[in-house]
Amino acid sequence: MFTGIITDIGEVRTLSHAGDLRARIATAYDTSRIDIGASIASDGVCLTVVALGPDWYEVQISAETVARTNIARWSVGHRVNLERALRVGDELGGHIVSGHVDGVAEVVGLRDEGDSTRMRFRAPPELAGFIAPKGSVALNGTSLTVNEVERAEFGVNLIPHTKAVTTWGDLRLGDLVNLEVDTLARYVARLRAWDAGSGG
Repeated sequence: MFTGIITDIGEVRTLSHAGDLRARIATAYDTSRIDIGASIASDGVCLTVVALGPDWYEVQISAETVARTNIARWSVGHRVNLERALRVGDELGGHIVSGHVDGVAEVVGLRDEGDSTRMRFRAPPELAGFIAPKGSVALNGTSLTVNEVERAEFGVNLIPHTKAVTTWGDLRLGDLVNLEVDTLARYVARLRAWDAGSGG
């Protein structure tokens, strides 16, 4: 589990295909304190560490994960939001994030408002119903509060601090970001569907 609070910005060093996609990601984390098999959210995708170096880790990424996320657009030099898995006793500063990305959202609006930036996204229709005003979403691994929703489109506001400690300053119109809807919203929708189907 994760919190959606980014703690490092990594960089894709190598990408190779040998059955699955394998990526080497440079990091400022102390890799001597990372175990093989550890989980690191990389742009919001929970990936398992399969190799380590002095300032990098490697992950193996299945075709299913590539198809469901924006990883297909990664290239050497691409900057990645990173978060290590939540440990017992850690501060929960964002919201509970699983690292299991539901789909991708497209950046369809981008404008500065004072020192902040208002960004607008278009979610896949099947995920739009899980996004609510003042609710939480994880976008490229970042816990963000939804400002407004209009059908499949929704907006968030990024303060200067968030842009400084994440890759959000790199985003442009038309880019795709990894979207994970709030776990609570998913289960509420499931319960409603169950009640409707059972007549209860």
